[in-house]
Amino acid sequence: MAGRPVVGVCLKWVDLRPDVDRLTGAVHRDERFHGASEADQAALEWALRMAEAWDGEVVAVSAGPPAAEALLRDCLATGVHRAVRVDLAPGAPSETVASVLADVLRDAAVVCCGDWSLDRGSGAVPAFLAGELGAAQALGLVRLEVGQPGSLVVTRRLDFGRRERLGVRTPAVLSVEGASATLRRASLAAVLAARDAVVEVAGGRPAAQHRLRPVHVRPYRPRPQARPGPDPALDPRLRLLQLTGAAVERTPPRTVVTDDADEAAELLLEQLRAWGYLT
Repeated sequence: MAGRPVVGVCLKWVDLRPDVDRLTGAVHRDERFHGASEADQAALEWALRMAEAWDGEVVAVSAGPPAAEALLRDCLATGVHRAVRVDLAPGAPSETVASVLADVLRDAAVVCCGDWSLDRGSGAVPAFLAGELGAAQALGLVRLEVGQPGSLVVTRRLDFGRRERLGVRTPAVLSVEGASATLRRASLAAVLAARDAVVEVAGGRPAAQHRLRPVHVRPYRPRPQARPGPDPALDPRLRLLQLTGAAVERTPPRTVVTDDADEAAELLLEQLRAWGYLT
């Protein structure tokens, strides 16, 4: 495959169905339910489309324990040419993950990533990876148009419903949203063949080289807000009504049926003004 463009795709091995204790917040993980998020699956699909359009090869990379090889075999079943697992302990900082992934993807023309992971990830790995590779970056993409080899037109999501179209040239790192593409279904023959496929293993970085190391991890809890207490001069029943808000007058819900988009928009704005969100 010498001379063919290489399209890399980075996938994170995460628990798709974590079991969270409602009292303690402890997370119980089961490797049977691990896999790739929808965003990573979309990244894989775009990598396969680019390779088909450019007559290139796809390299799938995942940083994680040996159990992550099951994910990479699924990638091989969809048409990936080469799968590499970087041996790295879970919980490594984003810049460390990007560094070890870059060691495998130095020759890639384009690297596709998901824009975020299911385990409350920061979504920073694509940006760090672009820095490691010295490549252009286009992050948070909702659409890609694959042109001639080395040329792409991408659409980014912006605030307030806006979109931005960019012309991107290789080398580049792209991160895509999960809704941008649906991963193709692998054939039964390909799934069976992938069971015995070779997954390469690359050495990661020892834990001592991590520049950031968490010293305390706890479940996420919103910051408490100070609220005024009930009037102490009132009898207990009225104080309880103040605390629960049971006696507060509320605007009843209403249903409006209209085929006029302008009228519907005006009704929504009117309600938002009534609630105090707009002035």
